[in-house]
Amino acid sequence: MKRLSKVDLHDTLPKSEAGLRLAAAQERLLRLRLTLGGQIGGGKARLGPPLCVVFEGWDASGKGGSIKRLVDHLDPRHVRVAQFAAPTYDEKRHHFLWRFWPALPGWGGMTVLDRSWYGRVLVERVEQFATEEQWSRAYEEIVEFERTLAAEGMVIVKFWMHISGKEQLRRFQSRRDDPLRSWKLTDEDWRNREKRPAYKQAVEDMLARTDHPAGPWHVIPGNDKPTARVLVVEQVCAAVEEALDRHGLELPG
Repeated sequence: MKRLSKVDLHDTLPKSEAGLRLAAAQERLLRLRLTLGGQIGGGKARLGPPLCVVFEGWDASGKGGSIKRLVDHLDPRHVRVAQFAAPTYDEKRHHFLWRFWPALPGWGGMTVLDRSWYGRVLVERVEQFATEEQWSRAYEEIVEFERTLAAEGMVIVKFWMHISGKEQLRRFQSRRDDPLRSWKLTDEDWRNREKRPAYKQAVEDMLARTDHPAGPWHVIPGNDKPTARVLVVEQVCAAVEEALDRHGLELPG
């Protein structure tokens, strides 16, 4: 089943509604985060399950802006944002999942990943940095990895930030023409854009083969940035509320 083609990229919230919903969701997430960390809840407060939020998406799809809004109201001591680029020489000597373990949160912790282990079945597949045998078996390895984490209590929220090719080009051109943002656009971004059909197929395969109850994918329509940011923060709040209830922890007021 093709999921990307079913996303309505023209469905946007009115600006005033988006602003109100984002502010409400950010305040809600702050309360939930403090509950997870055991900072609030009275004398019976205890640590909640670890929370890991994974961001993948097209180049210039709004991952950075969404992450900023997600953590904006949180104490920086209570959340870790980790960014992953191409593996180093030493990291390549290990199993591809090895380098992600140190960034994962423990009980009461929260980590946001700006790109993740899904690089194996995306860029490493398309650019042939991994062999077909390696990326083909990676789907099952990733699902089992996430199931292992979830079995120990981790809440995994995965986002694919989706934008149209036309909107991506507009954002590339905007970055190129802005001296303060031009550093965000590289020759590699332009090369990747030329391979969009191959990446689109890789994304479809990833969504189909790594969506599971312990780690479902949420495809976020990203053409309108304010709408995308609201949907991201609200979805994280919903996932945390469900996890707190499942673990018998009282929801904050």
